[in-house]
Amino acid sequence: MALVEVQDLKVHFPVMGGVLRRRVGEVKAVDGVSFTVPAGKTVGLVGESGSGKTTIGRALLKLVPATAGSVRFDGRDVLGLRERDFRPFRRRMQIIFQDPFSSLNPRMTVGAIIGEALEIHFPRMTAADRRARVASLLEQVGLKPDMITRYPHEFSGGQRQRIGIARALAVEPDFIVCDEPVSALDVSVQAQIVNLLQDLQARLGIAYLFIAHDLAVVEHISHHVLVMHHGRIVESAPAEKIYAHPRHDYTKKLLAAVPTL
Repeated sequence: MALVEVQDLKVHFPVMGGVLRRRVGEVKAVDGVSFTVPAGKTVGLVGESGSGKTTIGRALLKLVPATAGSVRFDGRDVLGLRERDFRPFRRRMQIIFQDPFSSLNPRMTVGAIIGEALEIHFPRMTAADRRARVASLLEQVGLKPDMITRYPHEFSGGQRQRIGIARALAVEPDFIVCDEPVSALDVSVQAQIVNLLQDLQARLGIAYLFIAHDLAVVEHISHHVLVMHHGRIVESAPAEKIYAHPRHDYTKKLLAAVPTL
């Protein structure tokens, strides 16, 4: 069953020029993209920098406005919803950002960072219940509950990304956009984070849109892979098929660029 259905999604950004800063053109960051994300599965979205893959992830969550198309979440088209009506869906659709250093507020403790989402979406939860929930989330992502009073600068990059994952999990989402969540990490730490995401999916049944530029990383986590080039999806196939028998020349180039020992 498809949890997320994207149909002919377009995201165009205006190009302004001249003394009066009038619109002189547009950048077609996403130009007519369609795909589905089944419940409890991972769809990998791969492409080079500037291909539009991050824009897709943000458009699904209404973090950037879509120009055209539809995004159906659990059968409901969410792009046309007002913020008040979209709020229940925002709890069910979360994101893990690429940079674990800039995505966490340095002035807030880990407890406050993760607990902020609980205050917004579960306003009746008591402070004691929130603290217990945050401690439980830290354990789920492989961190110690007593880290709740520490600040982001006290953690390594991999630990910060685990905090980002815990924050996304706090509101019990059904779908998470993973926006290059391991690209800023060391190779050994990348494997740990990918394994953590797989374990969480197996236990919680979460669906992922896993965005990356590295086909080697996507291979280990994705059930289906989309290859994106210049705002369009140029190839779509089950993961094992796309690695064994790539059809598009761009896919072949991406695979050829994967480092091998």
